[in-house]
This record gives sequence, C-alpha cells and structure tokens, in this order.
Amino acid sequence: MAKDSTDFFEKVYDVVRQIPYGRVSTYGAIAKALGAAKSARTVGYAMNASHAKDDVPAHRVVNRNGVLTGKHHFPGTHVMQQMLEAEGVEVVDDQIVDFDKHLWIPEVQE
Repeated sequence: MAKDSTDFFEKVYDVVRQIPYGRVSTYGAIAKALGAAKSARTVGYAMNASHAKDDVPAHRVVNRNGVLTGKHHFPGTHVMQQMLEAEGVEVVDDQIVDFDKHLWIPEVQE
C-alpha cells in the first residue's frame, strides 16, 4: 500500500474516533471533512482495514441512507447492529431508525 493511502486511512481513523457514542457518520461526510469529497469509497476501504485497530469505532460509519453496508466486515451476523443498539441506536432491516437524529457530521479538517 502506498504511503499516501496509509496516511489517508489514518486521517479517516482520526475522524471516526471523534464520532460520539450513540451517533453515526457516513463515508461521504468523512471524506468531505478530509477535503476529499469524492473519496467515500476509499473511506470504506479504510473502514474495512480498521478492524485491526481496537480504538476505531467502525460500527458508527454507515452509508448516506443510514444502511449498515459495512456489517459484513464484522464477525458474526448482527454484530454491527448489536454494537449500535447497545449505544441506543435503533436498527430495523439493516437501516438506522430516525437516521437524521443520530447523524453526526464532522467538521472539515485543515
């Protein structure tokens, strides 16, 4: 992996670590905060690689519609949902209920 990719992944992890308990953010919002608005997919790649890091709450990152698209990267069938529900986020059919209420938009990084 190129050094630039690793650096971008670390920046993603820094933003994800800021997502408050009981809130979620999106791949696109994180990309936009990093000044790379068209890099939502790369944020997804970073989230997939984040499972080796215990301090990155990857379960708090969902797609722009509040769907748990990353759930397949967690061990077990409903682990991502269970982690969110433990924080008070209701999930039905892999989608966050009252998504706007739980959405956290990170500030643009400088």
